[in-house]
Amino acid sequence: MIRVKKFGVLQTAKVVAMIYVIVSLVIIMPFAMIASMFSDEFFPEFADFGAAAMLMIPVMYGVMGFIFTAIGCVVYNLIAGFTGGIEIEMETAEK
Repeated sequence: MIRVKKFGVLQTAKVVAMIYVIVSLVIIMPFAMIASMFSDEFFPEFADFGAAAMLMIPVMYGVMGFIFTAIGCVVYNLIAGFTGGIEIEMETAEK
């Protein structure tokens, strides 16, 4: 058994933040672009917000992913200090 006793808070938060940015670019951005095409027609007062939202969504996902992952890592590290951490059983793959 391998035991995860502690996460590196900043490194883990950076990796998760980048994953959130990439996911938002690949999945959320196409939906935002489609919505912005229709917002001009149906909601003209929100037409300018569509372009700003498309730029802010990946940034906000990255920032929030970093913050909440850092908090989660700190909480895990505190709890793992009392409980010993999560145990993982691993084996080497044969070729």
